[in-house]
Amino acid sequence: MFPTWARDRAEHLVYLSNHIGRFEIFAWDRERDTHRQVTDRPDGTGYRVAARLDPSGEHVWWWNDRKGDEFGTWTVERFDGGDRRDAAPLGPSYSTGLALGRTFAVIGRSTGEEGSSVYVVPRNDRPLRVYAHRESARVAHLSAGETLLALTHSEHGDSRNPAIRVIDLAGNAVRDLWDGPGRGLQAGRWSPLPGDQRLLVHHERTGSLRPSVVDAVSGTSVELDLELPGEVEADWYVDGGSLLLGHSHRGRTELYRYSLGTRALQRLPTETGSIDGARVRPDGEVWYQLNGSTLPPHTRSGSRAVLRAPGPESPESVRYTDADVKGIHVFIAEPRGGARPRPTLLLVHGGPEAHDRDRWDPEVQAWVDHGFAVLMVNYRGSSGYGKAWRDAIKGKPGLTELEDIAAVRDWAVTSGMSDAARCAIGGASWGGYLTLLGLGVQPERWAAGLAGVPIGDYVAAFDDEMEPLKRYDAALFGGTPDEVPQVYKERNPITYVGRVRAPVMLLVGQNDPRCPSRSADIYIDRLRELRKVHETYRYDAGHGSLVIDERIRQMEAQIAFLARHLGTPAPL
Repeated sequence: MFPTWARDRAEHLVYLSNHIGRFEIFAWDRERDTHRQVTDRPDGTGYRVAARLDPSGEHVWWWNDRKGDEFGTWTVERFDGGDRRDAAPLGPSYSTGLALGRTFAVIGRSTGEEGSSVYVVPRNDRPLRVYAHRESARVAHLSAGETLLALTHSEHGDSRNPAIRVIDLAGNAVRDLWDGPGRGLQAGRWSPLPGDQRLLVHHERTGSLRPSVVDAVSGTSVELDLELPGEVEADWYVDGGSLLLGHSHRGRTELYRYSLGTRALQRLPTETGSIDGARVRPDGEVWYQLNGSTLPPHTRSGSRAVLRAPGPESPESVRYTDADVKGIHVFIAEPRGGARPRPTLLLVHGGPEAHDRDRWDPEVQAWVDHGFAVLMVNYRGSSGYGKAWRDAIKGKPGLTELEDIAAVRDWAVTSGMSDAARCAIGGASWGGYLTLLGLGVQPERWAAGLAGVPIGDYVAAFDDEMEPLKRYDAALFGGTPDEVPQVYKERNPITYVGRVRAPVMLLVGQNDPRCPSRSADIYIDRLRELRKVHETYRYDAGHGSLVIDERIRQMEAQIAFLARHLGTPAPL
C-alpha cells in the first residue's frame, strides 16, 4: 500500500504489505535501503487502521486490536525496533484518527460509553481530553506549527455529511465550518508552511467533491476554478503555492498540478488506472500508488517504480471494459474467447459509500479463470459519481441499489452476455447485505448467492455494531430501529427470507464489529428452519481476513459452491 513518511525525516517510511502471506507493517529506511518487518501477528495487522510515523521518524505507531475486531490501543516502538509499549493510558476503543506532533499525540477514540472523544497526550504526561460528544467525530490533521487541530464531527446528527471544527490544543474552538443540513465537509491537510493557517476543505456545493482553501483564523476561502467532470481531492505542494489534485472520474484517476496564484491547471503524466494515494515529497517529487485491472498496485514517481511488492510477477489478468446501463456505470471482466452466454457473477461492492474502480483484483480474475463474466455495478449510493447519486439511497437504502443491480443483470441477459439460469449475486459487507436482501426481494433473478460478512437481521446488527456505524445507519435510514421500525423492516433481509429460492453461502467473520456475526446467525437459523439450501463458512477474524491462505480458502469454497449448484468449473 502507499507508504507514508516522517515529516522531518522523509527517508523514514512505513507501509502495509501482504507479500509475506498476511498484511503486516514494514519500516523502510531509504538512506540504508533496508526494510524491517514491524509487526508479526498470526492474524495480520492493519485492517482499516494501519501505521504512522512521528515527525522525527524515530517511532512507529500501529493499531493493536484482537483478531481484527478493531477494538484496541495504539502501540509505539522505535523505528529500528525495540522499546515497544502502549502509547497512552487510555484503554481500548475504536480508533477515530491520530495526529502526531513532535512532543505529543492527538488520539481520537470511540466507545459505547463515552461516545466520541479526542485526547492530547503529551510525552510522559497525562492525557488531556479536548473534545467529547455522543455523535461521531474524527481527528483529521495538525497544522504545520502544531498549534491547531482539524476535526470532522456530526454534532448536527448526520454523520454522512460531517462538519469541521478547528480547535487549539486546549480544546478551544477557533473556527466552525459547516455548509448546512444535508451538506458535508471533509478536512484535508494544512499548508506545509510553518505559521500558515490555511486548511484544505473538500465540499460538495457544486454537486461533486471539490477542494477549497480556507484560512482557519480569518475564515476567508479560496475556491478553485476547475472544469473537470469527476470528483477532485487535493493535497499541497511543498511551496504552499500549488496543489496536487486527484481527479476521479468513472473509476479512473488523473493527477494535476494547480497553481493558486495563476489558477493554471497542468496535467501530470500517469498511466491509465486508479491512483490509491498521491503525495508530494519534501524534494518536490510526486509519488503515487498506481493500480489497474492488468497492473498490480505499486508506488511510482513518474515512470519509475519506487516501491513494489517483492516476489514473482503476478499472473496475467484481463482488462476491464465499461458499460452504461440506464445511467449506471458498470465494469465488466470477461474470459478471453469462449462462447456466450456465460455464467455471471454480479459482484456487489461494499460501503455503500465506495465504488468499483479500474483496479487489480485477484478475486475477480479467479472468477474469470473459472469461466465467469464478472459485472461490478456502481449503483446509486456509490461515491465517486456526485452527491445526488450518493444521496439517492438516503432514507431508502437497500431496495434502491437492488433496482440498479437488477437492471444491469437483465441487460446482461438480453444482450446475450449472461446465461439467465446461471446468474449469481455476491459481495461482502454492504455487498453481502444486498446479496441476502436481493435473494429475497428478487428471487426470480438469482440462481445462487455469495454473502460475505453480511447483515442478515439489521435490527440485531444495529444493536451489536461499533458505535460510529450506529450513527451512520441512523443518518442513512432516517433514524434508529426504534425510531423508524418500518423503514428497517422493509429493508431487512430476514423480512424476505421465506421467499429465497436460490442456494446461498454465507461467510462470517467471528470478530466482526461492522457486520456482527449474531446478525448472520439469526438469518442462518431461519434458513435452517425453512429448509433452504445454504452453507456457512466461518473464520476467526473480523470484517475480512488479512491472511492470504485464508482468503484463498474462502475463494476456493465459493468457487466450489457455485460449481455444485450452477455446473461451472470446480476450483483449479
